[in-house]
Amino acid sequence: MRIGVVVFPGSNCDHDAWYALSHNLGRHAEFIWHDSASLGNVDAVVLPGGFAYGDYLRCGAIAKFSPVMKAVRKFAEDGGLVLGICNGFQILVESGLLPGALIRNRGLKFVCSDVTLRVETADSPFTAAASQRQLLRMPVAHGEGCYFADDRTLDMLEAEDRVALRYLDNPNGSLRDIAGILSERRNVMGMMPHPERAADALLGSCDGRLILESLVQSFVGSMQSNAA
Repeated sequence: MRIGVVVFPGSNCDHDAWYALSHNLGRHAEFIWHDSASLGNVDAVVLPGGFAYGDYLRCGAIAKFSPVMKAVRKFAEDGGLVLGICNGFQILVESGLLPGALIRNRGLKFVCSDVTLRVETADSPFTAAASQRQLLRMPVAHGEGCYFADDRTLDMLEAEDRVALRYLDNPNGSLRDIAGILSERRNVMGMMPHPERAADALLGSCDGRLILESLVQSFVGSMQSNAA
């Protein structure tokens, strides 16, 4: 399995994601530069955290115009697996691949701490290795991580089982404690916590590996089903 990690000017978690995928999970991970018009021969894409284009205007507002995002959008439309982490989540929302918005934290301060998450659904390529209602511990680090949407959108996400992860100790004021959501086809997920920073025992938690392992296992399982 080949996993592409997109690198934007200002990304600062791209190497973390690459290391977790290639060293902790033993998968082939490669960097894809923001001005690339093609994703190459990858089977999944990760948009990492950081401050793409300095977060000028609004988080993800400039990154959505990067040439690579046209390829990411096409990849997602064709059913490819796309995971956006922190700033990557913000870019997916700005690009229209996920609904809602991510706005300033309720306390108007940057939050950097460990949080407890509850897996709301195991019916997705990103949470399949976990159990529903399983608790996970991962770090967050953001200033604009408050998930916001109108009531109609929130009700739709709930009704369609598209809230993937929920905070138990909401650090940013996200509506309905939402920490991660899925696209309508369930092949795109955005999440504010950092699974790549919780993929090695040396970092104090391996809970994030469940997200990354789910991504890998889901792709491998689909390939085996197609070959059968």
